[in-house]
Amino acid sequence: MAWCRGVDPVRILGTFRGNDQGGWDPADHNFQLYTIVIGAQTLHATGYAMGIAKDGRVGGDDPAKDEAAIVYFGDGATSQGDVNEAFIWSSVFTAPVVFFCQNNQYAISEPLERQTRVPLYQRASGFGFPGVRVDGNDVLATYAVTQDALNKARGGEGPSLIEAYTYRMGAHTTNDDPTKYRIASEVESWKLKDPIARMKSFLIRQQVADNDYFDSVKADADALAAKLRADCLSMPEPAPDSIFDHVYPHGSPELDAQRATFTRYLDSFADAPAGGHR
Repeated sequence: MAWCRGVDPVRILGTFRGNDQGGWDPADHNFQLYTIVIGAQTLHATGYAMGIAKDGRVGGDDPAKDEAAIVYFGDGATSQGDVNEAFIWSSVFTAPVVFFCQNNQYAISEPLERQTRVPLYQRASGFGFPGVRVDGNDVLATYAVTQDALNKARGGEGPSLIEAYTYRMGAHTTNDDPTKYRIASEVESWKLKDPIARMKSFLIRQQVADNDYFDSVKADADALAAKLRADCLSMPEPAPDSIFDHVYPHGSPELDAQRATFTRYLDSFADAPAGGHR
């Protein structure tokens, strides 16, 4: 989504590498900052959507001026209290927000039955708004369902939940071993449903694109991947005291005092003997 909204992926990689706090201007791309706290983004989106409604930018005479928010999260996040609180607030305030759950069936390492006893999309009915499950490996179906939900939210019909049912082919993180909690035959069966391969086959069958086109796409993708790797590796390491730079727009005496204390602490290491500790 960040890519589609025009956010430079390097800005996101800086957050994951720990070089910055992902501080792009959300207004530049109408795309909010990432949240690392799992599920917290649903509350952020709900609050933003409530603001949209308070500003009268839903259900107006000119649909082109109506707005809505959409927020993405995984199946594991649905077990977080923040997500359920967001469902409550969005429902009772008829907030124009679409909750998009990417259900890859395993969260980090737990199967879906450890997260819920009913299909996730059915949870929406308990909070008083509609939910729908879509084949998350079908690009066009997912787009159509999302577009419909956003149009309804913009029209003043309130929130909805989309459960995109898909599968995580690889590990959740670099220290995750999926072979410990799922079998190889299951992975192999889902390879046949790969959304990129399905979309490629569809475009070829419809004679929308040919192999030359896909060869050019692959070349572009390889060049982009090489650039992103190079840009990520060349990111400058931030100075330790830079954590104070963006707390307040104009600083504060308390912050200045904290920076001075931290700077003295850092400077104290300059006198440490080689190989020693202080």
